[in-house]
Amino acid sequence: MTPLVKNILAVVAGIAAGWIVNMGLIILSGSIIPPPEGVDTTNMESLAEGMQMFSPKHFIFPFLAHALGSLAGAFTVAKIAANNHLKFALAIGAFFLIGGIMMVVQLPAPFWFEALDLIVAYIPMGWLGAKMSGKT
Repeated sequence: MTPLVKNILAVVAGIAAGWIVNMGLIILSGSIIPPPEGVDTTNMESLAEGMQMFSPKHFIFPFLAHALGSLAGAFTVAKIAANNHLKFALAIGAFFLIGGIMMVVQLPAPFWFEALDLIVAYIPMGWLGAKMSGKT
């Protein structure tokens, strides 16, 4: 397999792994920390309207989903890529960061959460995933 093909497959696998971890934690979150009464977390309008009822505990799983999804994706791409392991891992972190920025624009949340999420959950986790892979 050529390095180019291997790197493309690594990126696809990294995005898939990150997405699976992210969505798994988001789906699991409601059963561990139920949303406030009357808020439907599957509906963006209901979520936006009910955001003021959320307490800090309601932001634990979204943060974990974003951070661990980025970490899993970065680790996966760094393990599989033929070369440039750190660059690919950081690219996965940047990919998920773009998604995080889109969510900040679409869904109002407390500033402290948006800042923590955007600063800690994506690029640093991409770096950590690469380091954990042992390929850098």
